[in-house]
Amino acid sequence: MKGKSSTFQIILLCAFGAIGVAAVLIFALATAGNSGGGVAPVTIWGTLDATTMKNVLRAAAEQDSRLSEVTYVQKNASTFETDLSNALASGSGPDLFILRGDEAMSDASKIYAIPYSSLTQSQFQTTFVSGANQLLGQNGAIGIPILVDPLVLYWNTDVLASAGIAQPPQYWDQVPGDVEKMTVKDNSGVLQRQGIALGTYQNINAAKDVLAMFIEQAGGQITAQNASGTVVPALSSGGSASNAATQALEFYTEFANPSQPDYSWNDAQVDARQAFAASTLAMYIGYASEDPQIVAANPNLTFAAASMPQIRNSQTSIDEGVVYALAIPRNDPNLSSALTVAYLIASEPVDAALSQSYGLAPARRDAISANSQATSTANANLSLFDKMALVVHSWYDPNPAQTGPIFQAMIEDTESGAIQAQDAVGRANQQIGNLLQQ
Repeated sequence: MKGKSSTFQIILLCAFGAIGVAAVLIFALATAGNSGGGVAPVTIWGTLDATTMKNVLRAAAEQDSRLSEVTYVQKNASTFETDLSNALASGSGPDLFILRGDEAMSDASKIYAIPYSSLTQSQFQTTFVSGANQLLGQNGAIGIPILVDPLVLYWNTDVLASAGIAQPPQYWDQVPGDVEKMTVKDNSGVLQRQGIALGTYQNINAAKDVLAMFIEQAGGQITAQNASGTVVPALSSGGSASNAATQALEFYTEFANPSQPDYSWNDAQVDARQAFAASTLAMYIGYASEDPQIVAANPNLTFAAASMPQIRNSQTSIDEGVVYALAIPRNDPNLSSALTVAYLIASEPVDAALSQSYGLAPARRDAISANSQATSTANANLSLFDKMALVVHSWYDPNPAQTGPIFQAMIEDTESGAIQAQDAVGRANQQIGNLLQQ
């Protein structure tokens, strides 16, 4: 415990040491009224670890006393949306809550949109990573980003070495060959060791984000904004976009096809992260936040994290992930204080401290630069996570709870051979369109 405490103190000293005056904590775009004086008590709800958040806020409050009026309450992730909706309806909700970027569209009706007259799109986009753009609504920013949880490629160093592979693949065209070398089957063709977990939905935690990443890397889109700013379905809009989605789906599902030489996964396998922690899975695509969970499941596992493979010769690198932001409930009577606190927490030094304490990437571009200059970090992989956060792409998801089953059907129907990939993409596109019209 003593070592952990010392590390945490060093992190906070690095993060806040550069602050000369309290004004440094605030966005330049904050109004004069927000940048001075006190604030009323502010309550924040979220699903992120409470102890970590409270420690960061306590240290930040030593630099700006307005943060001493902030209370953070950790909520159960499985019931968070319901608890929040019920609390807001009864008038007992928080002043701020931590919003997942992919829930921005579905939660927009209960959120105060920060008008573009106060925070312009240009200011937002130059301050935060591009993956946060899904928080840009038609009338303003739906939230102030603070953290990014990107996808990374976890790899078992011993398994790759035993297969004669020194480094994880950088490009997707390397993956099938590497998977063939690492996958082990018995005489009946039953998988004994799996090269990579791809091709299914239920036993892959990040299946939806992985397929979305494949589609975007191939040049496709899931949704897009038309000329009037309306979000429309874009999976099957004709031409190269449709081909990109179809090819991405076919590539994703081929690893669960027993007739393919790179077959390495199926629905009968245990949860992919569990398999990786047990050393029966060589490569696992998961979120940066899963790193400590893998360590906890098997402290003796020899593994590392790497950048997500890309398409060879592509001009851009693309990843997927989860963006976390601070959102203000619509009609919050404590609006001014809530907005000030959101700006303070999303300032560069506090954002950098949150990043280093949670072991996730900051959402601010300058906080990522600050991380790279820090003398001590809470997570040895943080520089990798920061790198991937810079290339995280996002799309306007009408409702994650409903698009999840759409992606599941697209994957499972293709993997089982029930329908062709092109038809699965077309049907998913229509279903997403139906959601957008609701």
